[in-house]
Amino acid sequence: MADDHGQGELEALRARVATLESEAAKRRPPRHRLRSFLSAVLIVVGCVLAPLGIVAAWTADLVGNTDRYVATVAPLASDPDVQAAVANRVTNAVMEHIDLKALLEDAAPDQRPLLEKALGKLGDSLEGAVRSFVHDKAQDVVASDAFETVWTQANRTIHTAFVRALTGSGDGAVEIKNDSVTLDLAPVIEQVKTRLVDSGLSIASKIPDVHTDFTILRADNIGRVKTGFRLLELVGLWLPILAVVLAAVGVLLSTHRRRTLITTALGFAAATLVLAIALTVFRTVYLNALPDDVSQPAASSVYDALVRLLRVTIRMVISLGVVLALAAWLSGPGHYPTVIRQVWHSGITATRTAAGRAGLRTGPVGTFVGRYHDWINWILVAAAVLAYVLWSYPTGWVVVGLALALLFALALTDFLAEEEGTGGPIEPTENRTSSTR
Repeated sequence: MADDHGQGELEALRARVATLESEAAKRRPPRHRLRSFLSAVLIVVGCVLAPLGIVAAWTADLVGNTDRYVATVAPLASDPDVQAAVANRVTNAVMEHIDLKALLEDAAPDQRPLLEKALGKLGDSLEGAVRSFVHDKAQDVVASDAFETVWTQANRTIHTAFVRALTGSGDGAVEIKNDSVTLDLAPVIEQVKTRLVDSGLSIASKIPDVHTDFTILRADNIGRVKTGFRLLELVGLWLPILAVVLAAVGVLLSTHRRRTLITTALGFAAATLVLAIALTVFRTVYLNALPDDVSQPAASSVYDALVRLLRVTIRMVISLGVVLALAAWLSGPGHYPTVIRQVWHSGITATRTAAGRAGLRTGPVGTFVGRYHDWINWILVAAAVLAYVLWSYPTGWVVVGLALALLFALALTDFLAEEEGTGGPIEPTENRTSSTR
């Protein structure tokens, strides 16, 4: 009889459990598989577009902004490898356009001692001696402050002419002719000739004007280049925005937004890291593909200078992704984030208690901060976001600095916040929530 009674109770308990499970299943929201799938697709597309948007924005900025381009390449004027390459180029241009033996034959006899002193012993090594002498003077020119001015002005003119070529007009030292954009190196060569004359080689004044055109842009397909330039300007502005918008919509569509936000932020950081690796690989491929007569060290310096801002942006995006993922994780309900927040609030409470024992009081400020504690926190977050958005060319260190500044401001508000009417510190949000349950 007792067994039958116990068996009946067990069956009733099982039926009750089945009923409760059925009711819970009815109350459980649908899985929204289509919504989750769409969220995943948008986030993946956003992560793929992120590195492409970074490259497009960097290229459009470098091509469309002359001041930015000049600021990027200006430091190359003092780069030793670039100086050596320019000196070699100028020396070759001078040596290719003058007949040294003919010029020396026209020299007056009284100039022979000066020539022998400047060039060394005349003989079969005359060309080598002259080339070495010209190279030394060319090296002096490119190492001078005057060359930095020439370099900056020339690159500004080059960039201006490049943009004019894309818009179909342009003239000056850099101009469009014979379907190409060229730079006349005559001003640099004239400075070398002046140095030669000042060094005692007065016969260098008889060197004719040397006009060497250096091709900047081949314009055989100028129509296609113009179309690409306009497309680049448009894409450079909207592609990064599109990537962020797609990712944001994907997070909003997700049923687990916090977890999805963490995944999205780390996905952006990972995709950008792939871009950084690709830049390093492409650098090697690019240098290996250069002709043998191109200076590898100079080409390396130019490449590194041109992609410097791109690398800064890459580090910034990676830092931002990690910071956002860490912030979303720390504000979540997991065990470890909860423990970290409890340690955080305990440390602030202990500091406040020690300050109170020392006679420090927050007074009405603490009451005000406690009353509007949550609002103040959101205002601080909005201020950090606004500072990042308005920052001109933020770096990874800017992102980390803003995050640390926000963290300090939040700690300060927690320190100042005081429960109205109690005179004590405001209770953490999770504790207030649990106490009302």
